[in-house]
Amino acid sequence: MKSHESDFLELALVIYQDACARCGVKVSKRDLLTFRSRVKDEGLSFLTITLPAFAKDFERSLSLGRIDSNCFRNFRKQRAIPAFLQGMLSHVFDTETGRINDDAITHSPSFSAVFVDSIRQICLAFKKTELPCSEDRVRNAVENFVAIENSFEMFSLPKADLDEFRLVSGVLWDNIMGGLRLDMLVPRHGPGNTAERIMGNQKYVWRRWHERLEPYFPLLGFGYSPSSGELPDQSEELLNVSFIPETEEQPVRVTPVPKTLKGPRIIAIEPCCMQYTQQGLRRLIYSAIESYWMTAGHINFRDQSVNQSLAMKSSFDGQLATIDLSDASDRVPRDLALEMFRSNPDIMEAIDACRSTRAELPDGTVIGPLKKFASMGSALCFPVEAMYFYTICVIGLLRYHNLPVSFENCKSVSRDVYVYGDDIVVPVYATPTIIDYLHKYNCKVNTAKSFYTGWFRESCGVDAYYGQAVRPVYVNTPPPYNRQQVHELLSWISTGNQFERKGFWRTSQFLFRKVERLLGQLPTTYENSPVLGRTHLSESGEVRPKQSRFNRRYQRMEVRCWVAESVHHTDVIDGYAALQKSLLRLESLKGLDAQRDHSHLERSALYGAVAIKRRWVPAPYVGFRA
Repeated sequence: MKSHESDFLELALVIYQDACARCGVKVSKRDLLTFRSRVKDEGLSFLTITLPAFAKDFERSLSLGRIDSNCFRNFRKQRAIPAFLQGMLSHVFDTETGRINDDAITHSPSFSAVFVDSIRQICLAFKKTELPCSEDRVRNAVENFVAIENSFEMFSLPKADLDEFRLVSGVLWDNIMGGLRLDMLVPRHGPGNTAERIMGNQKYVWRRWHERLEPYFPLLGFGYSPSSGELPDQSEELLNVSFIPETEEQPVRVTPVPKTLKGPRIIAIEPCCMQYTQQGLRRLIYSAIESYWMTAGHINFRDQSVNQSLAMKSSFDGQLATIDLSDASDRVPRDLALEMFRSNPDIMEAIDACRSTRAELPDGTVIGPLKKFASMGSALCFPVEAMYFYTICVIGLLRYHNLPVSFENCKSVSRDVYVYGDDIVVPVYATPTIIDYLHKYNCKVNTAKSFYTGWFRESCGVDAYYGQAVRPVYVNTPPPYNRQQVHELLSWISTGNQFERKGFWRTSQFLFRKVERLLGQLPTTYENSPVLGRTHLSESGEVRPKQSRFNRRYQRMEVRCWVAESVHHTDVIDGYAALQKSLLRLESLKGLDAQRDHSHLERSALYGAVAIKRRWVPAPYVGFRA
């Protein structure tokens, strides 16, 4: 077998055995044979693509209340249900008719949810494993990105719909956006990469500034804040800055990043100065929308719990639907997005000024001017798309109730809309109408992940069935083979703890054994301990580290354990760039307990890089919490 296949197959079989034990059904030799034969024939794609497709058909059957003839086409049927996993499926669907066992759900919803959860766990465990996609799949994802951009040439709204969008936008956003001012902005750098591949402290040393930004984000005021003092016209900082006309601006760098083996996620990495100004506007918009009485709790940017709790509740009472969108960020038109800020021309024009207009594809091709508002990667993508989807849902509800656009009517129907990015929760009764309006305004509803019939709901990381959580644990990385594979080590420890909490004991032991071959026996730790270890009791009970000491300086017991630490590199800045960073950090630090890095002007953390080292840590960090 190819690399990883034997490890993943062994892990898949252990997950299957744990699921059978949890459901109280016998392990089927035929199921085990299916796993082995199909992994041998199809490779890892059986675990990462075929089984997730099985889960998608399973969820669709839960929503329909029956197994449709078009479902499970890649698996042999035995009477009305698939032969694969029939020991569990027969407790959810009638084997003769394929209809869902409503009586079993009504009399014991928690018992039925165990079967649903176990089937999904078997099928979805490897859906999000970070493995490289084939070149064809990457190329198809990039071509889809270009195709969506080209589709804007054919997108147009009838005048009546455009007028309605403007009217509803005015009602929803004029009061919120009208009071915002550019002098309220506090700019920020994002944590990740930039189109120029500038990282860390070097982001504060300005080399390029777009001329379009100057009327709204002048370099002397935003790049270097007024608190930095007067910069001489001939200062080195200013002489090193090139002011770039619009025709020569750096395009966003289109990059595929791992999502699933079925296809990568496409993001667009912004130039440094654009990212910097976008971050300031994003924070301002977040605060304004989340604090305004009409949208507070209905549009959320930093708290997913509202959508999560609604998804859980709706899986039981069936009152609300969960809608998911495909390619959500790439389908928001620029003109309609800016329309929502029409009441505040300064903010609207500032948003447009820090919006990139061209994109560079992985092969070096540059496309533009872009008609989408922004792709994932822009700091403004998330808040603006949420506003756009919220507006469309309100329009759909007004049309469903046949109500004219007015403040009272918009206020009334908006009480039933909840948006977190592209995760939308709306009333079941109006869902078909809202879906029609989402399509009308250029959105694409992901029907496979949208639910408004049956007892299954999914939103913001919560998967629920009849009021019970049925979220699977995902195996996100291949197994670690040496201590240098820190990302894999940390992932498998985390995944092992998640499986242990779920009661998949064999699975957690399998994962921990792989890690302990490299790191030695892991101790039992608290849930939020910095120490790498198990957060639940192992089979032999609590595990203590073998090395301990009494630290006389701090008068405490300490133990020697593996700890994860950020990786830093030398990254020195001085002058006005150092002053600007210090002023921005000072604004963000809150109280005496805030973490302070006294060397932050001399080094910076490598984004996404982590190392593990043995350290002496206070003994209270280690020990099982009941």
